[in-house]
Amino acid sequence: MSSLIKNIIRFFVFIIIQVFILNRVPPLHQFIVPYLYFVFILWLPYSINRVLLLLIAFVFGLTLDYFTGTLGLHAAPCVLIAYLRPFILNLIISQDSNEHSYPEPSRKSLGFNLYAIYIALLTFIHHFYLVVIEWLQFGDFLYLLGKVMATTAMSLLLIAITEAILLRTGGEHKTNVG
Repeated sequence: MSSLIKNIIRFFVFIIIQVFILNRVPPLHQFIVPYLYFVFILWLPYSINRVLLLLIAFVFGLTLDYFTGTLGLHAAPCVLIAYLRPFILNLIISQDSNEHSYPEPSRKSLGFNLYAIYIALLTFIHHFYLVVIEWLQFGDFLYLLGKVMATTAMSLLLIAITEAILLRTGGEHKTNVG
């Protein structure tokens, strides 16, 4: 399956799962909100143009905002993690690594530890920014931090379950890079 078709399918699947399943889950606690949709951005190919990455993240976030009635609430954190993604990948991947041997970030392409850092860091950044703009205040910083940490933990659990179910390997191994 081509990368374009696979990512178009992922686009719609992540929106459907977030809107029709996760957003309908009753609150587990005042802190915990299940989010999984943003993983679509984290799983996009390495080779994607940065401007296109930002545009896709904006359209993706705005699509979710349209279905949830929260214009801009999800688009802004999606664009933020899309903007930071290349910098974080450059920080955690050594230049002589096998990043270019695989088409997209995964446990197989990055290794478990680097992939866990990549996912956890961008998940935390996404959720922190989402919670901050949702409240637009820093009144009770401990409450804000608790909500971010609990939501991040829930999302990391959902990502781990998704990875286990899909047995995602990062795509087929490429022999020619060019």
